[in-house]
Amino acid sequence: MAFEDDIGILFEQHYFGQITDEQLDSYLFQEFGSGLGQFVIFDAAGKLVEINGVIVETGSYSQTGTTATIVQVGDQPISVGDTLNIIFNVGGANEVREILTVASVISSTSFTVTRATSQTVTAEVVSFYKEDVPQSTTYTQSGNVITITHAGSVTVAVDDVIDLAITSGSATSENVTVTSVTSSTEFKVASSTSVSTSGNATFTIQNNDGASGTVDGIEGNISSVLSSKQSNDLIDVLSEGEIAGFLSPIQAGVTQGTDQYNIAALKDVFLNGTQILKKSADIDNLTEGDFNFTREDISFEPRFGTSNQTALDTINEIESETAVGVEVTKATPVSRTITNQIDKLRITIVFPSLQEFNTNNGETNGTQVNLSIKITENNGTEHRLIRGNQGAVIGKTNTQYFRDYILRGLSGLDYPITATVTRVTNDSTDTNLQNKFSWSSFTEITAEQRAYADIAHIGLRFNAESFRSIPTRTYRIRGIKVKIPHNATVRSDGSLSFSGSFNGTLKTDKEYTNDPAWILYDVLTNTRYGASIPETAIDKFAFYSASEYNSEQIDDGSGTGTTEARFSCNVNINNQKDAFELIQDICSVMRVQPFYEAGSITISQDRPSDPVYTFNISNVAEGGFSYSNQSQKSKYTKINIGYFDMTTQSIDYETVDDTTAQSRYGIKTQTIKAFGTTSRGQASRMAKWLLFNQNNSSEIVNFSITAEAGVLVRPNQVISIADEVKQGVRRGGRIKTGISTTQIEVDDTASTDLVSSNNAKLSVILSDGTLETRDISAISSATVTVSSAFSSVPQANSVWVIENTTLEPTTWRVVNVQEQENLTFSVTAASHNSGKYAFVEDGTALPTRNTTVLIRKLPAPENLTASEQIIVINNKAVARLTINYAAVKGAIGYYLSYKFENGNFINQQVKGTTFDIDNITQGVFTIAVSSINSVNRLSERSNQIQFSSVGKTALPDDVQNLRVETISDQLLRLRFDKSTDIDVVHGGNVVVRHSNLTDGTGTFTNSVDLIPALPGSVSETMLPAIDGEYILKFRDDGNRLSSGEASVVVINPDPLPKLLVFNDREDTDSPPFAGTKSDCFFSDEVNGLVLGSTETLDDAPDFDAIADFDFIGDVDFLTGGSYDFANILDLGAVNPLRLTRHFVTQGFYPNDLIDKRTAKVDNWTDFDGATAFNVNAKLLVATTTAAPSNGSSYQDSDFTGKTFNTFANGTYVGRGFKFRCLMESEDPAQSIEIDQLGYSAELDRRVETVNTVIASTTSTKSVTFTNSFFTGATGTSVSVNSALPTIGITIENMTAGDEFFLSNISGTGFDIDIKNSGSNVDRNFKYTAVGFGRGS
Repeated sequence: MAFEDDIGILFEQHYFGQITDEQLDSYLFQEFGSGLGQFVIFDAAGKLVEINGVIVETGSYSQTGTTATIVQVGDQPISVGDTLNIIFNVGGANEVREILTVASVISSTSFTVTRATSQTVTAEVVSFYKEDVPQSTTYTQSGNVITITHAGSVTVAVDDVIDLAITSGSATSENVTVTSVTSSTEFKVASSTSVSTSGNATFTIQNNDGASGTVDGIEGNISSVLSSKQSNDLIDVLSEGEIAGFLSPIQAGVTQGTDQYNIAALKDVFLNGTQILKKSADIDNLTEGDFNFTREDISFEPRFGTSNQTALDTINEIESETAVGVEVTKATPVSRTITNQIDKLRITIVFPSLQEFNTNNGETNGTQVNLSIKITENNGTEHRLIRGNQGAVIGKTNTQYFRDYILRGLSGLDYPITATVTRVTNDSTDTNLQNKFSWSSFTEITAEQRAYADIAHIGLRFNAESFRSIPTRTYRIRGIKVKIPHNATVRSDGSLSFSGSFNGTLKTDKEYTNDPAWILYDVLTNTRYGASIPETAIDKFAFYSASEYNSEQIDDGSGTGTTEARFSCNVNINNQKDAFELIQDICSVMRVQPFYEAGSITISQDRPSDPVYTFNISNVAEGGFSYSNQSQKSKYTKINIGYFDMTTQSIDYETVDDTTAQSRYGIKTQTIKAFGTTSRGQASRMAKWLLFNQNNSSEIVNFSITAEAGVLVRPNQVISIADEVKQGVRRGGRIKTGISTTQIEVDDTASTDLVSSNNAKLSVILSDGTLETRDISAISSATVTVSSAFSSVPQANSVWVIENTTLEPTTWRVVNVQEQENLTFSVTAASHNSGKYAFVEDGTALPTRNTTVLIRKLPAPENLTASEQIIVINNKAVARLTINYAAVKGAIGYYLSYKFENGNFINQQVKGTTFDIDNITQGVFTIAVSSINSVNRLSERSNQIQFSSVGKTALPDDVQNLRVETISDQLLRLRFDKSTDIDVVHGGNVVVRHSNLTDGTGTFTNSVDLIPALPGSVSETMLPAIDGEYILKFRDDGNRLSSGEASVVVINPDPLPKLLVFNDREDTDSPPFAGTKSDCFFSDEVNGLVLGSTETLDDAPDFDAIADFDFIGDVDFLTGGSYDFANILDLGAVNPLRLTRHFVTQGFYPNDLIDKRTAKVDNWTDFDGATAFNVNAKLLVATTTAAPSNGSSYQDSDFTGKTFNTFANGTYVGRGFKFRCLMESEDPAQSIEIDQLGYSAELDRRVETVNTVIASTTSTKSVTFTNSFFTGATGTSVSVNSALPTIGITIENMTAGDEFFLSNISGTGFDIDIKNSGSNVDRNFKYTAVGFGRGS
């Protein structure tokens, strides 16, 4: 419908029903920003039914006199005495408003009122609503809760808004919300201030029968501006079960449930780590300065977890938020449907920014946006809850701004309902105007009152302006009440003190304690949050013993002399945890280990105690004791331990160092958190404990036992072990006979260290499984007598152990006992030091225990000897020195020191009693050896010897059993025993020399090498067969020759004649040795060819000082000398020539003074100059098949490029033969003289037979040999044609009278004539030619 611009006409149309109430309201709202009211509700027909939370009724009235009779359209109940706000003649010129009281009720729809003016009215329009009349009341206030008592004439419900006017007392007059209704005449409200007071007041109920809406947190009449005040309501669960309460009021002795208690408790409430009420505040005289936050901004209400506790008065709503995140435009309102029945709805609107840029002056200004929110019921009824000024948002912001709208009174609507947000202001199309907004979320709110029985919790309300986000909350409380022993009293610090003995019962009423023993007991037995284990299944006496140790007061480590309980547990377990893990955590606080025994759960605590059982090798399984230790790499030497500091309300750290371990292994840090620890001293002790155990008690022993002991030993018990392997001696075994309560007979005396001195004690296991110890008074053979009687006579086959101050058993704390097959048990225990408790708590020095004799210094090893031998390593002979000594009992090794000659000592730690030194040389070794005990301490002294080593300087043994075997006229085999010297067999040689002397006077010195040296591992060799003496020596890998020599003289037989072509002796020529010499010379003094020196006369610094002009300086051992024979042998034709050398030599020292010798003395093979073995000579030959280049005789140039080959004897093919002698020395002090030098050249006898028939023809027949024969040559011993071959003829078809004649016989052939009666005849013949050589 189009509205008229004239407001008068508009009201006229409304009066005559042409437009509805809703249409009029809409027009007024669009034109003037305000409709018929702030909060208006219309029915489906558009009729106004509620305005500003008040139900509006319409109807007609008639009046006679002063009595007006009203007939209402609606069905709102009207009672006599109700005060009504009535508009008579609605819309008329004489419209008037009057407040009247109902005089009478005619029917459910009609009643009368009395007006002040008398008149007569037949039928006119009337509207009215009920006025609230203030109710008189009394009140009391405690904290933020006001309890109001009234006459009961009005009905009050939770969530009603009350206008409270205070007429006496110090409470604040304000609009408050009903939080709970306790009876028809009493209800409670939440005040914005916290105070203790009482007095009189009046109140009226704001009509909230229908839905209403407000801007959440806006105070006064400025709901449109960008300002809000929000509060956060939190319920924090403190604990399952009843707690003792807050620490400050408990310490102040304030009674729970009073205002003073709640005020004092604010000292124990921390928001973001800051106390709400300062510690110094006087709760009886509070000032604003005592608070760290504005006093009115915080409301605090505790519940302590009792089974009959009441619900919180201040917080009783459940909220569920749903995100929307949709922009709202004028053309497109946004709606969401709520299906769950709720009491309130919070709608959150978000503006990304709200500002307008003035382009004229560049300023940024605020702006205004209007919106409306309505609720539509399922039946179509609309409730416009936010509109007009409430829907206006005015201000400036360049960041996100959120605004919450609370819609109340929704519980009685027809569900589902739909919430719609509408933008009233036009959308901005100008970038300079930023005013868009989105519907961010909606929160469904339901009123709920729950007491949360048996749950300790806190209701906390605080002003959101004080915190940008929900602050962290910390509460300092005394926690869950638990059962404690009947004879226990809780100290102020939460620990327990005890009086009298414990009878096994606990107090009926639970009390607070931080003793971890009873906290663990509660966790195990509690049926609500614990393990629900029956109390009858718990060993209370074990818990009591642990509790006594826990609560003992010790120095707190602050240095002030103050004390604290040894162990306390202050922990907030606020997340789900595995039961076993939680139990272990609590156990860790007091060092206990839980286990199941004989149908009940018990605990065993690591606290000072004596051993309860003893073990030795006789009462454990065959495997004995097995020891292990944690690798030092995994151990820490510094611990940062975290604990909760009650002062700072945060985790603080205490650092503890093990300086001893750090000096050995360096700093390795571990950071841990101590469970349930709020004491710096307790945290420090825990860190010390961990470091001590890690670095001093990390050794573990494992062994197996029978049921005899397995049923008695339990985790955390202390046991002793007398392990003869670890102690070094046997001091325990089985009792052979229990003689009396003061005497036993032990099982073994021969291998047992039975001692009665140094405070000796005897420990035995009695028949009831207990361990008792008594002082020893005497030992006689196997009988041990004690000074005081045992409780009973020790039984045969039970266990005994002896100890004294010089040797004690080791002590261990049992970690685990596990049953195995065959009624055996495996035991795991950790090393234990009884002094660790005092050491950790007050730094008392650890006591010293003598648990082994193995750490005593041992004697030095006896029978120290040394020997040497030559061995083979990697096929090489090595000289080895072997050191031996006797073993020392108890030694884990030996410390060996040795030095060679004047060198430095070399130190070596060895395990065994033998030590080898390889590659030794000749000299003196100094050797010392000490024993090492189990703690790496050396014996007081060492045993020492000196040993003169030979190394590999010893000469090899001589060649033995030299034998000769002839193979042919050119070869023979020598056999001999294989060398027994390793340095000959591996790396050494067999040296074979030969002398042409056949009279047995040949020596190694006057002979030369026949062949290259043989490997030292051979025992035979094939050699050229030469007349003379074969001489053999062994030579080791250091070129040392055997001192003696083996020789055999061989004169070879000559089965076949040979032709001596030439026999050359350079020594018999005149002049002797006339050939070409290089670095050698002929000495008249020795009448032989001698190797020259390395120097010349020009090199001599002092000519007059030359003693021997033949030898100036060293012998030429670098290049040696050579001698080329004077003549070259020419056979005249190519033939195979058998050559046999001839050598007679002698090694000697030209200068036999030591001062004249320049070689290193280590390389000398002879010191007295008697034998010169390091010299040699070789005979070489070069051959050629070519004729002399000058056509007559060979020159040196004919052999240029020819190879000279060493020979002893052998056959060489050629025509020309050039001979050379090489002279060598390996020692500059040794030279060689050649007394005889030459060779013999022979041709073998040869027979050439032709078996093919040759026809002689009838004339002279010329025959050519297949190979020519040597018949002599110039320059040889055979003159030309002096050695013609002999010819034999066989005629096959010879007749009578036949004869043959040979002529022209030469080396190449012959002529034959076969005649009969003087005439040549043709006959068939064969021939045989015998001569020397084989021409080619």
